[in-house]
Amino acid sequence: MKTKRILALILSVVMILSLAACDFGGADDTVYWLNFKPELADTLQELGQLYHDKTGVNVRIETPEVGEYRRVLREEMKSEDPPTLFIINDQDGVNEWRESALDLNDTAIFKELNTSTYNLSDEDGKVVAIPYCLECYGIAVNPDLIENLGYTVDSIKDFDTLKMLAEVIHANEFWLGYDAFCSPDLDAANSWRITGHLANLEYFYEERDSGTWQESPASLTGKYLPNFKNLYDLCINNSVSAPEELATGGHDPLNQFLSKKAAFYLTGSWDYAKLSAEIPNVTMIPYYCGVKGEDKAALNSGSENFWAINVNASENDQKATMAFMQWLVTDEEASGKLVEQLGNLPYKNAAKADNGFLAAQNQYIKDGCYIMDWATNHQPNEAEYRADLVTALTAYNADQSEENWDKVKTAFVDGWAKQYAAANNNSIE
Repeated sequence: MKTKRILALILSVVMILSLAACDFGGADDTVYWLNFKPELADTLQELGQLYHDKTGVNVRIETPEVGEYRRVLREEMKSEDPPTLFIINDQDGVNEWRESALDLNDTAIFKELNTSTYNLSDEDGKVVAIPYCLECYGIAVNPDLIENLGYTVDSIKDFDTLKMLAEVIHANEFWLGYDAFCSPDLDAANSWRITGHLANLEYFYEERDSGTWQESPASLTGKYLPNFKNLYDLCINNSVSAPEELATGGHDPLNQFLSKKAAFYLTGSWDYAKLSAEIPNVTMIPYYCGVKGEDKAALNSGSENFWAINVNASENDQKATMAFMQWLVTDEEASGKLVEQLGNLPYKNAAKADNGFLAAQNQYIKDGCYIMDWATNHQPNEAEYRADLVTALTAYNADQSEENWDKVKTAFVDGWAKQYAAANNNSIE
């Protein structure tokens, strides 16, 4: 009898372990995430290993270099071992990958979302991708360096007040020991701050005039390029580095801000943890650029990071991938690590955000300010378009002539139409 009881106990344990394997996946199941965010790579490797230790599921995470994601994704999706989890950045990405993506509507991970506002769907209503983080960006400010001048951050209400303070700081940087802006470098590691984020102010206001863009427009008017120029000129001419030194980069703007070498820094909510560790009262203001009514502007807010599951992966790998996603946004430790890096996960059971930049955005919204959405996500042939912008801006930095600014206009506006045509296999007359 005793032997039978022991056998029965062993069988029970085996059954429990089998059920657990069904819930979490087994050692043969694979999650392969092609990650878009380089700054998240180390954290994801750590979480992938932690999940493997808990469940036995193999988690592989690969991160392409900055600017290479779309090319690498296209190559990997054709490989014998394609990603089971990949990132779609925008509606154009939906158009390219909707046939390769599982419909996430009404799935377990979909039900964990606390908002459906940002989901990416196709024209048939298929939920192609869902956000795994919501972020905001603008101009980070060190309040202490502003107060040294007898002002407060609250006194910066528009471009005129921002310009006045920046130019006063720059004119007195020798005596103050700090300058206005961190170096807005144009190297591969930092140019996105200009060609992606700062450029968004022009796109956003064009979009606001015509209605929300559901897909990339075929052309731009360039109506708000003078406003882009306002803020860009302010940044490059009142920074720690001279304009002509920005092309090659290597100035480490993050460290400049942390070491209090500058009062203003173009960044976003993803940097809050690092910045607040050295500057506890750090805050953020919008991209003021001289547009009428901008005293009611809030920060740029949205996402370019949307999860999509590869519909061509095996059913087991799809399930394992979905289980991994659920764990990331519901497990206290895992979601806590992601929130620390990203600022906010739009999921009901994720760790709560403690991010001052997101708090600043919430206050702007409570005060009735308008959100600047991420219209920059619609850039056609993003890598090529931005590369041409960098080339034109580099020439302008070296010689701020009207002729060189015209080249920036050409890259900005004509370059959009050119890359839109290329992306849509059309020709430009």
